[in-house]
Amino acid sequence: MRSFLSLLDLSSEELYQLVNRASELKNLLKAGEQHRPLKGKTLAMIFELSSTRTRVAFETGMFQLGGHAVFIDRKSSQLGRGEPVEDSARVLSQMVDIVSIRTSDHARLEAFDGAATIPVINAMSDTLHPCQLLADIQTFQEKRGSISGKKVAFIGDGYNMCNSYMNAADQFGFQLHLACPQGFRPDQQRIDQSNNIHLLESPEEAVENTDLVVTDVWSSMGHEEVQAQRAAAFDGYQVDSKLLDLADENVLFMHCLPAHRGEEISAELLDDPRSVAWEEAGNRLHSQKALLEFLLK
Repeated sequence: MRSFLSLLDLSSEELYQLVNRASELKNLLKAGEQHRPLKGKTLAMIFELSSTRTRVAFETGMFQLGGHAVFIDRKSSQLGRGEPVEDSARVLSQMVDIVSIRTSDHARLEAFDGAATIPVINAMSDTLHPCQLLADIQTFQEKRGSISGKKVAFIGDGYNMCNSYMNAADQFGFQLHLACPQGFRPDQQRIDQSNNIHLLESPEEAVENTDLVVTDVWSSMGHEEVQAQRAAAFDGYQVDSKLLDLADENVLFMHCLPAHRGEEISAELLDDPRSVAWEEAGNRLHSQKALLEFLLK
């Protein structure tokens, strides 16, 4: 039994296998071919936080693979009434085949996985967002070939997306340039452990000659009440067309969405021809299907 709480839970070879398989499943769907290896399988989706792309991708993906998905939130389940997360894990392990969890507390995710006897997927936590990285790498590979040896810039909050990009740099073998304001930088010890991760002083320095530029919202879920303060702290960290001009001429831009136009990105950036954010979002379906197939088959 394998779980997927982090990109580090799989080997580099397995991660590349997943990315390649996602593109294969995408082509099968486009060709109108049915592929239903998960017939009779059930995914329980526990969402303590709101979701659009992750939830739809898992629900649609299970349907297309021949399985079934059950949505569970705190308000309509015993999770919101104080049942220990370990007890929920033991019960669901008797009823379903796999669980995906979106939570604001990564420790709860780990506790659930520790008590479960079925695979558990991190559908986003306050620490990591590994499912998004599968789609991002798939998108880059489909557009530009292997990301190994490339240069990637992450601009903004050193939060879950930034942490997952740091893991991806080591697992997929690319150079990662980080530009994060003081007070919002990722763990320095984690940076020091890798030869692939470099913390730079400014967005301009980080983006120079890179092949991929990535950002995320300045106020992630759970931080909305301090959005105004964060806007001041992140002044000068907006990604716009002028900043992309400093990158390689074939640069791609990605954002995990939803985006706050006029904040972390300029109002028109998602419509820039260098942006692949819509295809990146669409690839969530295919990469998560590949992950479900991998963990269950």
